[in-house]
Amino acid sequence: MAHIIRGKVYLVGAGPGDPDLLTVKAHRLMRRAGVILHDDLVPAPILALAGPHAEIANVGKRCGRKGITQGEINARMIEAARRGLEVVRLKSGDPGVFGRLAEEVDALESAGVPFEIVPGVTAGAAAAASLGVSLTDRRRSSRVIIVSGHRAPKDAPDEKTDWKSLAREDATLVIYMPGKEFAGLKEELLAAGLDPAIPAVIVSHAATPRERHQSSTLGTLDTLPRMESPAVLLIGWALDRAGRRSKTGAASLAFEEAELILSSL
Repeated sequence: MAHIIRGKVYLVGAGPGDPDLLTVKAHRLMRRAGVILHDDLVPAPILALAGPHAEIANVGKRCGRKGITQGEINARMIEAARRGLEVVRLKSGDPGVFGRLAEEVDALESAGVPFEIVPGVTAGAAAAASLGVSLTDRRRSSRVIIVSGHRAPKDAPDEKTDWKSLAREDATLVIYMPGKEFAGLKEELLAAGLDPAIPAVIVSHAATPRERHQSSTLGTLDTLPRMESPAVLLIGWALDRAGRRSKTGAASLAFEEAELILSSL
C-alpha cells in the first residue's frame, strides 16, 4: 500500500529582502507553516513573519562556504512533509530564477510529495524599481535577457557564456552573480558589438536599507568598484535615466517595522 503523504511543500520566493515586497500568499503560508527552510540571504525581518510554532532552519549554501548539500535540503523537505507538516522552502528572490528550483521539484516529484511554487520579486526587477527605470522601456529596450555571470565548474567546466548571442542593442541585460572583476566581461561585450556608451549599473542588496549602486558605461565597466554580494549588473540603453529619481526610504521603514515585530516575539 502506498504511503499517504499528508503534508505539502511550498517553494516560496522571499523577494529581494524587503518584507513589504513579500507576496500576501507567501506571508500567509509563513504564518501557518510547520517548517521553514530558508536561504542564507533571507533576512531576519522576513523570518520574523513566521508563525510562533514554526521550526525555522537556515539551509543556505553561500558561494565558498561549506554547509548543507542540496540532497540534504531535499531530504529535509520530504521528511517534514511525510510528518504531515506544511513546509515553506523560502528562497531569496524568485525561486525559479537561478534558485535550483528544478532540482527540488525533481526530488519532490520522485518522492510523491505534493508541492506548489509561489513566485517572488526577483533582484533584477527590484534593482530597476529602485533606480526608477523600466527594464523594457519600449523606446530603448524591447526585451530583457537574464543570465548568470557565474557557473559552477563541476556543472559546466568547459562551458562559457555566449555573449555574442546575448548582446543586443535593443535589450536590457540583467546579469546575476556578476562577480567583482568586469574587465573580461567588458571586452567580451564590446567584441560582441555593443556600443561602449551603453549605460551600466551595479546594484548591491537591491530594495533593502543596505542597497548601494554605482553607474558607469560599458566602456568604463572595469572601473566600477567592488560591491558586496548579492549584486546584480544591469546593462542597456533603458538605464540612461537611472539615478535621476530619489529614493523614498520605504524599504528602510519596512525593515524598522519588521525588526520591531521580531523583538516582540
